[in-house]
Amino acid sequence: MHLSQPLQNKFTSILVVLAAIAAPQALAETAAEKGFAIAARSDRSDRGFTDSKVKLKMILRNAAGRESSRTLALNTLEVPDEDVGDKSIIVFDSPTDIDGTALLSHAKILEADNQWLYLPALKRIKRISSVNKSGPFVGSEFAFEDFTSLELNKYSYKFVKTEPCGDLTCDVVERTPRYEHSGYSRQLAWIDQTAVQVRKVDFFDRRGALLKTLEQKEWRQYDGKYWRAHLLSMTNHQIKKSTDLKFSDYKFGAGQRERDFKKSILKRLR
Repeated sequence: MHLSQPLQNKFTSILVVLAAIAAPQALAETAAEKGFAIAARSDRSDRGFTDSKVKLKMILRNAAGRESSRTLALNTLEVPDEDVGDKSIIVFDSPTDIDGTALLSHAKILEADNQWLYLPALKRIKRISSVNKSGPFVGSEFAFEDFTSLELNKYSYKFVKTEPCGDLTCDVVERTPRYEHSGYSRQLAWIDQTAVQVRKVDFFDRRGALLKTLEQKEWRQYDGKYWRAHLLSMTNHQIKKSTDLKFSDYKFGAGQRERDFKKSILKRLR
């Protein structure tokens, strides 16, 4: 069909207008998509570390400011598949009454994490119930689920805003646990735009009230690749208690294998 020049010009103008309207819609990113993309960049920036070992000190502080401390070691085995969580073991060295106490975690995504607690005084391995992971870990303000909750696909995401965070600029992303037995209704994570690491997290209880805040500080980069915070401070706003985790130097590529993270290993750790 042949169009006259005026009609052809009009038709071309209509196409240009339609293209201009459609382009922003095609390129527009929803808050959920943007939130996931930011969280994914942060999570994937740590890929490839294989395994790690680190010693740390746990400092517990009650509402009156009185402190007590514990020393422990944390071993982690990376599982590259994003649909399967990493594995870790925490072993306490002191004080004497909890020496040898160990927590083995096999993180899952939508299923309940597999976690076992070894109590040397009883020579007993206790499986942590799937509905009891929001309870405090050895009296600290860290819950059992806090040690396995960093897996990307454990949450749905929503971008909230961008704002300054100290000397950096952070994207604030809302994380909603996809696992029905989580002790949290949602979390707000501040992820910096420079190293794409999580600097702060607000945790909201199942009623929606602010429960705890985690601040991650004293960052160091290993091998020009892997960022680690060497001070984690968890503050419970509801009961006015706090717990600090102070980390020593990390060791990567320690040669750990799947067999080192089996339940049977717990009684042989001391």
